[in-house]
Amino acid sequence: MRHYEIVFLVHPDQSEQVSAMIERYKSLIEADKGAIHRLEDWGRRQLAFPIQDLAKAHYVLMNIECSQNVLNELASSFRFNDAVIRHLILQQDAAQTEMSSIMKAKDEKPKRREDETGFTDAEFEDAA
Repeated sequence: MRHYEIVFLVHPDQSEQVSAMIERYKSLIEADKGAIHRLEDWGRRQLAFPIQDLAKAHYVLMNIECSQNVLNELASSFRFNDAVIRHLILQQDAAQTEMSSIMKAKDEKPKRREDETGFTDAEFEDAA
């Protein structure tokens, strides 16, 4: 079995269906003794350029190990699912298990923001 990295973009109006889609794809992979090494739901993000007149999409990243038959079935399900507006499948040399740079950046974001006055949210509440 080979390793693959898959990114697919879901129509923003169909964001509620993403978890069901992920479960369907997971069961398809695991039914053929494949493995999912990394699964990240990046959520709704701004697109670099409009796709089908959309400015945002729901991003999902998967690093999997599967057979060619499962990969072909995944690719056809992406192609025929109207909710998936784009997908990319890349073959990898080895399994990628660490967090992606996007998820690392999301975790490192500060919890409190300073507004234009220079106060954090907690300092502003204390001053009031």
